[in-house]
Amino acid sequence: MSGHDPAALTALLSQAGFVAADDEAAELLAHAGGDVDLLARSVDRRLTGEPLAWIIGSAEFCGLTIRVDPGVYVPRWQSEPLALRAVARLPADGTAIDLCTGSGAIAKTLAAHRPAARVLASDLDERAVACAISNGVKAFHGDLFSPLPNGLAGAVDVVGAVVPYVPTGALGLLPRDTLDFESSLSYDGGLEGTDLLRRVVVESRRFLRGGGTLLLELGGEQESTVRAELADAGYSDLDVWADEDGDVRGIEATWPQGPGHR
Repeated sequence: MSGHDPAALTALLSQAGFVAADDEAAELLAHAGGDVDLLARSVDRRLTGEPLAWIIGSAEFCGLTIRVDPGVYVPRWQSEPLALRAVARLPADGTAIDLCTGSGAIAKTLAAHRPAARVLASDLDERAVACAISNGVKAFHGDLFSPLPNGLAGAVDVVGAVVPYVPTGALGLLPRDTLDFESSLSYDGGLEGTDLLRRVVVESRRFLRGGGTLLLELGGEQESTVRAELADAGYSDLDVWADEDGDVRGIEATWPQGPGHR
């Protein structure tokens, strides 16, 4: 392969099984900036399955460039609808919480579209929190809502969460690069994949104001379970969204107005 031949690099990546080989070739070439040795090292890393975002140091999300440090969960395009729905539900001067923020991609999207809003985030992984902070996010280290500042009860307009939701028994079905490089902490949602989803449904009630919105990413097989959990918890106006292939990607719910719901 010629050191600067996009076609040859694309062919190499395609033969290795990378479905977006042309895009990845362009990103690797741009990252190398004409440095043949850096390009060779970067390609070698990618061929092992290491996430592209770790190699080039960033990923695109909702039109923003998000810094992604090695070891930090890589934001996926599948989470963009959740982020954009959260933007639409967040008042200009409102308050939002992004749980399991990873690199801070969703929180940064919210802050970019609603610069006067208060956007807070949390993650259990210290590396993720450091990365999110480097992306300009007000991130806190700890479990879900527990590390967030006091005074948020009943005052939050939007809670968004891309929590781990892969059933433990299905972790082995994840793509090779996910299994070999990313932490299972970012994926393992327990026996049915709903352990953290259930917790967020219950715990978010304390924080959302009347009329506030909860947005959860989930797998299609979890829709009925999460719908039932939300209804039992007192949420209303449930709205499920799917991707272009018809696969369920998330659910939106509203915390009711009025007495008896706080």
